[in-house]
Amino acid sequence: QVQLVESGGGLVQAGGSLRLSCAVSARTFSTYSMAWFRQAPGKEREFVATITWRGGSTYYGDSVKGRFTISRDNAKDTLYLQMNSLKPEDTAVYYCAAREPGLGYSAWARDYAYWGQGTQVTVSS
Repeated sequence: QVQLVESGGGLVQAGGSLRLSCAVSARTFSTYSMAWFRQAPGKEREFVATITWRGGSTYYGDSVKGRFTISRDNAKDTLYLQMNSLKPEDTAVYYCAAREPGLGYSAWARDYAYWGQGTQVTVSS
């Protein structure tokens, strides 16, 4: 059974930074491609960033490109999202997600089998 637990959310002023973490309990975290999605009130879930299971390739949504960085530490079974230059429109619940082992990355939520409970990020103007 795979469990994902996000942490690191909070309230920050526009222009500030936050780092989200996602602790993953799985036999072989290193074989899971991972992603971050977010969902603001009244909006659909939005793709933020994804990383391959080896960590060699990443892909970002247009709205966060150049400001956010996804990374992973396979030795610690943890996924990260470094968020810089935050904007009020980044306010959302952020979710980490995992694909089935051995699959490549994807920007589609439907491709992810496992999800965390989410962590709230609020950016004030």
